[in-house]
Amino acid sequence: MNDIKNLAIIAHVDHGKTTLIDNLLKQCGIFRDNQEISERIMDSNDLEKERGITILAKPTSIIFQDTRINIIDTPGHADFGGEVERVLSMVDGVILLIDSSEGPMPQTKFVLGKALKQGLKPIVVINKIDKSDSRPDDVLNEVFDLFVSLDANTQQLDFPVLYASGRSGWCVNDLSDDRSSLTPLLNKIISHVPSPDVDNTRPFAMLSTLLDYDPYLGRCLIGRVEQGSAKINDSVHALNLSGKIIETGRLTKLLKFEGTKKITVNSVNTGDIVCIAGLSITSVSDTICSTDVETPIKSTPIDPPTMSINIMVNDSPLAGTEGRKVTSTLIRNRLIAEAETNVAITFSENQNKDSFEIGGRGELQLGVLIETMRREGFELSLSRPEVVYKDIKGTKCEPYEEVTIDVDEEFSSVVIDNMNQRKADMLDMRKSGVDKTRLLFIAPSRGLIGYQSKFLTDTRGTGVLNRVFHSYKPFKGEITERRAGALISTGNGKAIAYAIWKLQDRGVMFVKHQTPVYKGMVVGEHNRDNDLEINVLKGKQLTNVRASGSDEAVNLTAPRIMSLEEMMTYINSDELLEVTPKNLRLRKRYLDPNERKKFSNLKIYKSIL
Repeated sequence: MNDIKNLAIIAHVDHGKTTLIDNLLKQCGIFRDNQEISERIMDSNDLEKERGITILAKPTSIIFQDTRINIIDTPGHADFGGEVERVLSMVDGVILLIDSSEGPMPQTKFVLGKALKQGLKPIVVINKIDKSDSRPDDVLNEVFDLFVSLDANTQQLDFPVLYASGRSGWCVNDLSDDRSSLTPLLNKIISHVPSPDVDNTRPFAMLSTLLDYDPYLGRCLIGRVEQGSAKINDSVHALNLSGKIIETGRLTKLLKFEGTKKITVNSVNTGDIVCIAGLSITSVSDTICSTDVETPIKSTPIDPPTMSINIMVNDSPLAGTEGRKVTSTLIRNRLIAEAETNVAITFSENQNKDSFEIGGRGELQLGVLIETMRREGFELSLSRPEVVYKDIKGTKCEPYEEVTIDVDEEFSSVVIDNMNQRKADMLDMRKSGVDKTRLLFIAPSRGLIGYQSKFLTDTRGTGVLNRVFHSYKPFKGEITERRAGALISTGNGKAIAYAIWKLQDRGVMFVKHQTPVYKGMVVGEHNRDNDLEINVLKGKQLTNVRASGSDEAVNLTAPRIMSLEEMMTYINSDELLEVTPKNLRLRKRYLDPNERKKFSNLKIYKSIL
């Protein structure tokens, strides 16, 4: 093996990164001819397969023309931007993937900006060229304008362009070329991506960039060897960003990536992307190096969290009946472990250590963490997400997001009205296809919490909303919580079909027949703006008198089922979401109606003062 090329594939969500890597692996002979291969091989996590998105950055490796090409698949969703920011320090080049119909999107701008700041020279691939609404020439012009707006230098502006269909497994330099394989892309990687500067005379050092867990090896640290070489059983120490030694140990296992597997090797050299086992405390952003090295490798600063939730022990009447891990100590340890390995998440706690604040990039990232814990057997309660405020030069500032919305023309006025109510400023409005409109806004993150479900209702499921962090700006005043009131259960037991049927005209129900409920649990949405207490446990009064045809048929409307992220953003400030391995339940923070009234009056009294 003479040469190494390290690169990452970056793009907006759903522009085809993982599918393109699938076909690169297949065409480079990673799999046997008779091997059964699933779609999106790199999305190995259960949540990734279910949601059809990449959550964790993952390296792979292929061999082409006696060159090892290390490729890192990165997430496309803005909430997981921390993963992208970290892995760019491991590579010497990037492939920027653009959808031939949608063109550059908010996350395209975000990831490209990070790559250009690192001095990387992207290869632009216009993907999904075989779509019926493909517009490659317009998209190429939009890409060039984006490079200019992000202050790309002359070398970066002279980017090579290829056209591809990742799903069909072909790539061409010109649209008139023969569409047979991805070889043109591989040739472009060999010629355009620089090889790492190899200097094996200096002592070994690598920056830990990703953390993995192997059932046989335990904790594995992934990174690129920045200098020198290392062999199995070499003595090393780990330095944190301030240069303090946090751990000393031996390299018990050295592994390289080959396709979707890790292959054990005896030694690693400068430029290799490797996986190291044998260190138990070292984490992301630490430098693993020879004992002669005393200066840590600088780590790329990560954008701070813009949103937070409070996580507490579940104290509902059904607590402990569905989960195994229910204590504050177990929840605390799990959240601390997550904050150590995920640099885009922050952890803090109150004095009693029974309420924990977790900061992240958005509802999706926080929702994935909660869903993962839920599957691990945790039971907990959590509050409505809140934005993280900053004091900048004595001014209270809040996070703003750049929002790009693609809708049918008939829905544009409704969307603009809703965004105005959320104190958004419209920057642009243009046609983006036949009867399609693209709207661009700068909006406070606070106003967008919970808007996704209303947006889909208003656009009848046809609209596409994309958000990416823009900047911190001065606080824009109060934004009212625009949501109907709650239907609240008055007792403990199991919901009765007859009671639900009689109460259906009061609003939309969240529970069905035989669903366990308790006093203070939110069982539906009132069709007015005030909360209403209802009894869903009341059965039909039976008598000895029977008459033919007098019994009414009980016709129940299907209950409204919401996802974890929808529930997180649906709740108001006086409500909590109860999360167990089996169920998600909405509830009032104070279950007793007298307590609710007391704290509501106290809140009104404080607001008057």
